[in-house]
Amino acid sequence: MSKLAATAIAAALLLSASGAAYAADKAGADLILINARVYTVESGQPWAEAVAVKDGKIAAVGSSAAIGKLRGAATKTVDLKGRLVLPAFGDAHVHPLFGALSRSRCPLQDGKTIADYQALITKCVAAAPGDGAVYGIGWSDALFPPNGIPRKELLDQVTIARPLIFESTGGHTYWLNSKALEVANITRATKDPANGTIDRDPATGEPVGSLQEAAMDLVKHMIPPPSASEIQNSILYVADHFNSLGIVSWNDAGVEYEDDGGSAMVDAYKAVLDAGKLTSHVTVSLKWKNEQGLEQFPGLLRAAERANGLGIPTHTVKFYVDGVIPQKTALMIAPYENSGDERGTPQIAPEVLKQAVTAVDGKGMHAFLHAIGDGGVRISLDAVEAARTVNGARPTHHMITHMNVVDPADQPRFGKLSTFAQFQPTWASWYDYMNLTVAAIGPERSTYIYPAGSIVRAGGKLAYGADWPVGGANPLEGIEVAMTRRTAGDPNAKPLLPAEGIGLEEAIASHTINVAYVNGFEDVTGSIKVGKSADLVVLDKDIFKLPVHEVSKAKVLVTVFKGRPVFGNWEGAAR
Repeated sequence: MSKLAATAIAAALLLSASGAAYAADKAGADLILINARVYTVESGQPWAEAVAVKDGKIAAVGSSAAIGKLRGAATKTVDLKGRLVLPAFGDAHVHPLFGALSRSRCPLQDGKTIADYQALITKCVAAAPGDGAVYGIGWSDALFPPNGIPRKELLDQVTIARPLIFESTGGHTYWLNSKALEVANITRATKDPANGTIDRDPATGEPVGSLQEAAMDLVKHMIPPPSASEIQNSILYVADHFNSLGIVSWNDAGVEYEDDGGSAMVDAYKAVLDAGKLTSHVTVSLKWKNEQGLEQFPGLLRAAERANGLGIPTHTVKFYVDGVIPQKTALMIAPYENSGDERGTPQIAPEVLKQAVTAVDGKGMHAFLHAIGDGGVRISLDAVEAARTVNGARPTHHMITHMNVVDPADQPRFGKLSTFAQFQPTWASWYDYMNLTVAAIGPERSTYIYPAGSIVRAGGKLAYGADWPVGGANPLEGIEVAMTRRTAGDPNAKPLLPAEGIGLEEAIASHTINVAYVNGFEDVTGSIKVGKSADLVVLDKDIFKLPVHEVSKAKVLVTVFKGRPVFGNWEGAAR
């Protein structure tokens, strides 16, 4: 940035009654947006009429009259005619490679019935010559009541000549045919691996054709690994898709790495960045290896140092603390309904988790904890509390994600421990999945499902992440469902615990500035503030003026990243 532009930005900090005053250099601003409704997500100046951009950064925020004086000979001025401008959205939980592969390797997302899945898989088998495994992603647990466990016989009807391996939408279960079990030598005599389950027939003990959690590793060697170009293309696909939704910041939630610090995913990000095609602020969370203990920490730090040195911000560690509720792999405080003493098993021993989170916090890094059951949430909070006790108050933004159930005693701990609660807002409208959850945990604990409102009222903060591709990533749908707790666009749908809804301002903050905090970009993006990156969205409708059940109908007209449109164009926004 030029010295004159820096001087202009400094001058922009002087606020007048109408907004920001600005002493521009002769060249003026690069871009001026006037006659808009600008919601900044900044408490000191929440609303404005206009924004000026210089060298990719917010240079001034204020009235149209004041900002209009910043025009220079080369300034592009856009009259938005009253349209709403927000900070560009962020997402705190994304799986780009998994998402791209789920759409390129026999995708099942379009299937609505088991028969649909069989028809889709039949086409994939026919399109893939040879005798190797056919792999795909995208079947829903909800189509396999009461526990979300599919059986091999359904895939055997497609073929028994070659292995079939299909991953659930959530990524916690493989569905196999008999041939896949045979090739992997998984029999009645095969013992469950640590942190994994081979689902078995209760009468015979024979494997039924599904593998949970770490048991999935028994067949992963049969799945062709993605190539370097596939990984790079996955990043490009997500960047393009997310930009179309107004998203320019995301957290890749669980990147694998080698002991020497190398990572194919980090290398792919570097290649895309060097090509000038990374149109988002991206951070990667390194995946904690549950099969190891603290001895992995030096390798993790090497991986973080290498990634940061390559220009890929890496300051978060992803912990998979438990599994999922329908298959009863999520950790519960009390036993599952009608299951004896079955409570699920922690994927990381609680004491090891405390030590690991304390070590991560001690290095100034953030812990990102997958916890679905109320027991998983509790031991995650216990680990953060242990870190705060040992290390004292630190500017670390720890975060727990999913939290299908949070015990009331633990809900106030988020605020007390400065730990963000990361929900997937649209999951509150997944009624079929909720039915499996309610059946597994019973009526009393079902009053604690996704208690976002209670956590906020108790002093906690939310940071939303769609867990794409497990859920859709559209922030406007997320904002609506966060408020209504019902299917987006359907005012007649039955809400899930409507008292757990939040207000519009909170929902917007949880998709913008709060995501920026947990992604480590709070000084870079997430609000419209002088000096921050000029990351903006222009909407076709003002969501502050819409009925709550119509918020999801608003569309992104333009997404701006570092001052330039990466989706849409100014001509369309100015109409």
